[in-house]
Amino acid sequence: MIKWKRRGFTLIELLVVLGIIALLLTLAVPRYFPSVDKTRETILADNLRNTRAVIDQFYGDTGRYPDSLEQLVEKRYLRALPVDPITERNDSWLLQPPEDPGKGAVADLKSGAPGNDRSGRPYADW
Repeated sequence: MIKWKRRGFTLIELLVVLGIIALLLTLAVPRYFPSVDKTRETILADNLRNTRAVIDQFYGDTGRYPDSLEQLVEKRYLRALPVDPITERNDSWLLQPPEDPGKGAVADLKSGAPGNDRSGRPYADW
C-alpha cells in the first residue's frame, strides 16, 4: 500500500483563492484611482498657491516680478522648481507676464496639464 503525502494545493483551492482576490480587487480598485486623482489635484492647488505667494513676496522685496521661475530658485525664494503633479514635470507651467512688461516676466503661473479636473474645469484655468 502506497501512502501519498499531500503536498501543495488542489486546483479547486487555488481557484477559490483567486476568486476571493478578484472580488476584493473589484471592491478596492474603483475607490483607489479617484483618491489618487483627488490627491494630485490637492497637491497642484497647494503648489500653485505657494508659488504664487512666493512670486508676490519677490515682487514685494524687489519691486518687480521674476524673469523666470529659475530666478526664484537662484535667489533662494524656492528650494526647487515646483512639480506639476498632473504632468509630473516641473517645466510644464504656463507663465503669465505682468501687465507692465518692464516689471519682469512672471506675474502668475497656471498648470500646463491637458484635460479637466474631476469637476470638469480645465487645469489651465486653475
